[in-house]
Amino acid sequence: MVRFSFCGVELAVVGAGALYWPAREALLVADLHLEKASWYARGGQMLPPYNSIATLTELASLQASTQAREIWCLGDSFHDKAGCERLGLEARERLTALTHATRWTWITGNHDAGLIDHCGGVIAEEAVIDGLVLRHEADPRDIRPELSGHFHPKLRLRFRGRHVARRCFVASGTKLILPAFGALTGGMDADDPAIVRIVGRPAQALVAVEDRLLRFPLAA
Repeated sequence: MVRFSFCGVELAVVGAGALYWPAREALLVADLHLEKASWYARGGQMLPPYNSIATLTELASLQASTQAREIWCLGDSFHDKAGCERLGLEARERLTALTHATRWTWITGNHDAGLIDHCGGVIAEEAVIDGLVLRHEADPRDIRPELSGHFHPKLRLRFRGRHVARRCFVASGTKLILPAFGALTGGMDADDPAIVRIVGRPAQALVAVEDRLLRFPLAA
């Protein structure tokens, strides 16, 4: 757990791209894309059908280690709005165990807009919690402190002659974009103009390494 401050709120990076909010005992994740593999399978493209189990196993482990009482999913939790209906028995049981054990909120995204069968929890388009706006896609017009997802940011570096890619957070003065938490998700370069433009300048890529948070300035 690597702690840092964002707009006066103490947060911590935990696991592969989740945030823990100690004051609320809350976990925040973005872009789980549950049942992405089954969505592709319906179109004839076969992918290993384990992404939902892997993602929910990691999330359950973080909930157990942090003892989080709240879980906030910042959009695109399912790869499509019917994804919950396709969950296998084991994945559904793991998910409902989490939604019953915590105060769980689904913030809807562009993939799961219109989500109905939500396997427990509460659905919202966005929320404002203790001064932080929680939504799926950052709004450059909103000057309030904001947590979001959508872009799946990754930092790509050349290190000791090798190209290295890591999930990362992207932060500016009032915006913090979470990486995709899902096991079967791609990523966009953290310095992509689409990201830098929406968070504003100066912007940084944040990568947690052991007990430190590394900060990499992003070009315009």
